[in-house]
Amino acid sequence: MEQNNLKGNAEAVDICDLRKATDRPELGLRQQVEMDFKIMLDPENMENKAGLKLLNDETRLPLIAKKKSAPVCSQRTGKDPTAPSPWALPAFLSLGSPLPLLEGDTPKGALSPSGQRLILPAALRALPAPPAVPRAAPGPQFPRQHKKPALGEISVRLDPESTDTITLPKPKEAVYGTYSSSKGSIPSLPSSNSVLSTRRSRPEWRCPAQQLQTEVHIPPQTQPPQTAQPFQDPCLDIAVLQKAPGVLTLQHLHHSSWGSTVGFLEPSEKLLEDHSVPLATINSQKLAQITSDLDFKENPTKSDILSMMKNQPAVEETPNGAGQGGSTGGHRVGPSPVPGSGQQQQWAAGVTSPGQQQWAAGVTSPVPGSGQQQQWAAGVLSSSWRSWSHLARLRGALRAARRRHLENFCSRAKHLAANWNRIRTSRRTIIHIPSLGYSQHIREHIPDLAVQQNLQMGRLCDILDANVDVIYICPLALSEELLQYYNKLLGLQAAVRSGSPEDMADLQDRFRILTPEAINSFPEQHMCLATVLKYSPRTLQRLQGLLQGRDAYMVGGVPHLDELAVADQLQVPLLGSEPAVAQLCSTKSGSRRIFASAGVPTPPGEGDIHSREQLLRALSQLVLDNLEVQRWLFKVDDERAGDGTAFCDVISHLECQPWIQREQQEHGPGVWSKSQARELALVKISQELPGLLAQHVQPVNEKRFPTWEKFLQTFLTQGGVIEAFPCSGSVANLTVDLLIEPTGELTLLASGEQLHAEGPLRSSGTTIPQRSVDPGLLQALCLKVGEACKAKGVLGYFSVDFVAFTHPQTGRQQVWATDLDLGYSDQLALSQLLVYLTDGDVDCGSSILQAPLGAKESQSQGVQHEGTKPPAPSSPRCAVASSQLRHCSLSGISYSLLLHTCKAHGIGFDPQEKQGTVFVLYEDQKRHSLGMITIGEDLQGVLLTFARNLFIIHQEISAPNMQGETNFKMAIRDIEAILGVTAENKLRLEEEQPWEADALKE
Repeated sequence: MEQNNLKGNAEAVDICDLRKATDRPELGLRQQVEMDFKIMLDPENMENKAGLKLLNDETRLPLIAKKKSAPVCSQRTGKDPTAPSPWALPAFLSLGSPLPLLEGDTPKGALSPSGQRLILPAALRALPAPPAVPRAAPGPQFPRQHKKPALGEISVRLDPESTDTITLPKPKEAVYGTYSSSKGSIPSLPSSNSVLSTRRSRPEWRCPAQQLQTEVHIPPQTQPPQTAQPFQDPCLDIAVLQKAPGVLTLQHLHHSSWGSTVGFLEPSEKLLEDHSVPLATINSQKLAQITSDLDFKENPTKSDILSMMKNQPAVEETPNGAGQGGSTGGHRVGPSPVPGSGQQQQWAAGVTSPGQQQWAAGVTSPVPGSGQQQQWAAGVLSSSWRSWSHLARLRGALRAARRRHLENFCSRAKHLAANWNRIRTSRRTIIHIPSLGYSQHIREHIPDLAVQQNLQMGRLCDILDANVDVIYICPLALSEELLQYYNKLLGLQAAVRSGSPEDMADLQDRFRILTPEAINSFPEQHMCLATVLKYSPRTLQRLQGLLQGRDAYMVGGVPHLDELAVADQLQVPLLGSEPAVAQLCSTKSGSRRIFASAGVPTPPGEGDIHSREQLLRALSQLVLDNLEVQRWLFKVDDERAGDGTAFCDVISHLECQPWIQREQQEHGPGVWSKSQARELALVKISQELPGLLAQHVQPVNEKRFPTWEKFLQTFLTQGGVIEAFPCSGSVANLTVDLLIEPTGELTLLASGEQLHAEGPLRSSGTTIPQRSVDPGLLQALCLKVGEACKAKGVLGYFSVDFVAFTHPQTGRQQVWATDLDLGYSDQLALSQLLVYLTDGDVDCGSSILQAPLGAKESQSQGVQHEGTKPPAPSSPRCAVASSQLRHCSLSGISYSLLLHTCKAHGIGFDPQEKQGTVFVLYEDQKRHSLGMITIGEDLQGVLLTFARNLFIIHQEISAPNMQGETNFKMAIRDIEAILGVTAENKLRLEEEQPWEADALKE
């Protein structure tokens, strides 16, 4: 647009000025129409009148700079189809501050006499009504979704507790508006496209009051097809409900006599309620006539009410209480009650035009909002069904995959059994996955899960067999320094065999250490190593390349379902038990069942306890039957490493124990078992136990279970067992590792006696081989347990724990089987390293580790027996090993410096003598834990050397005021207890071997 100045130059006019010129009138018109509606709804409200005056005072037109004002609209008649609508303004909504309106810019006739209110000339003209109201042609009706009012459309609830609304269509159909009946509420502003627009097909614009009289419809989701009808003052069909939208129309039509109308409608509604009438259509003209003649205080008669009903015959034929829920205090119209109305179901109401009267008289309209509720419910059901269906398909796919993995596992296990004799003697590859496949809730409480899964680096020593290559899956990323360390460690075997340190071999082509790429992808999930490997496609692809064309099988850790998935992906057999079998047999209760079926002795106790009552009943009976037992153990079924164990010295805290002993002595053994005193004793014990346990139970892992109630909750949730602790001052705990080969052959692999640096119920190391129990007896017990396991379907590696003690009454040694663990144990990994470094052989039948003679032993044997006897081919060896040594100061020193310091103090391994100390390093990030194995000729000397090594390392890496966590000192004390070191022994050691005495003092 251009404007010519006096010099004839064209200047561009900013379009923003034109927009500002229209925005302010548009806003004023919108507010005016809004105020008109409010005044019509409540003409007596003084606030509406005040708002109207304020609106008149604030209405201004903006200034368009450098431009004369143009007429807002022309004086065209509404009949001209080409004439622009006087209300059609651009839909630019600007809320910024408009320019002030100057007097010269105001068009004449555009303002009210006060000069404030905008009144367009075309709006003052009375336009004739069209001969017919344009309506859409009838078509098939589809259910519409109840949606929020769009721009230009307002839906207002007439009552806060009712969902009945008057929905007025958009401006292309008519000028609509709905408003809240609550006083003081500000209605929403109609947009410029709605209230300020009119259709070209309907040239006249009707006032809102007239529109409400003729255009109030039934809810859109149930509106029937309509045809065009002549425009006339209708007879209104109103369903009786004072709070419905139809009553609002009556209020507008009969506002002068509205009090009498209300006085008529209230008893009418009560009468129809009592007779359970679903719908009554009232003629509004008759209603106005009768209410005008009716006294305000006079109640209408039944005949008066019926005379105004257009569907009077249908109302009279309605039976009283015909299934309309009269007992609820209201009556429901349509398929569902009014949402939000609670128990007070109300009558639906509507106002229809004459074309709708016949339809409204015979069909009950659903309650407004019921369609929305149904649509919402359908959406929820549809979404839930889709989610459930997707989840069901996913679960089905997972079940199918698990079933396929299990079938392939069984098939490959049969193939492995059929070819085991050939495979075990031929070239093969063993894939070691030291995965801790415990349940999720157990893995969450294992500190440093990755480190705990990497304690079995001794599995690499399977390369001792020249036909075996090893692939070790590591749960941690090892540095090049650590990889070089293990390469040198495994290279010692050649030097051991030759007796020369210079003969170390490079065996890097015999083993691989692979780390899955997903080890850091799931930091919060506490996944076991098998699961991490399952989600590491690059590592799996590399494994497939390494295994191509070779015999191979996989050895896992604690069995897990994802081990089957990995084995199926690699298409190799798994030397291990099915996870379901392992889960059944390796729990504490499952172990007792296995031992019972094997016929081996077990501690007095009871398993499969899942309730507090069962716990108290079982413990009371056990205490009464075994009064000599001082300590009772509570073991959670699925826990590991003593974390789920608690103990209590019941007898020493039982107040009724002296009375029970007196009664038992008085009755004698034969009478006591059947006497009433015994029953009374059982009652007394059961009464004392709850308080006794709450005060005196001590969980082994006090950080996880600070109280008895916390422990008891886990105990009862997972289930557990109660067992007696040996009533002896000298107790030995043993672990025996076994293998059930695919052919069913049972082999004893290793045995050891546990070290308890952190308490009597938690193992922190082992002495190999065991020396506390007769080897023949131990082997017989292990074979029985192995046969029972084989009958249950157990395959692969497993370990059995025993406790040995001298019975105080009989004076004989007694051995109990206490635990069963399915999987590759830490002790077995250390035993493999021991055998590898000594080039020896373990005979579990005799509990002897035989190794070839060292250089000094060979020379002494040759000098002593020269000419008389050939030299002995081997000599016994023993070792003290631990994989659980922790010291916080280890993180402050590198491994290379630690090894150099130890070498300076004489801590190292001598391949010629086949004895010394070797470290097992797990990771080089935190470096707060390590493993150590000390090898020697006699057990006492090895124990002292082990304690000396701990003492030296502690002195070298610790500051004088170090307060960090370590179990070095506890390990030394445990060794002192094993050796039976007393004050006199310490004085003797100070004279003979000062370093050993210093270690024991520390």
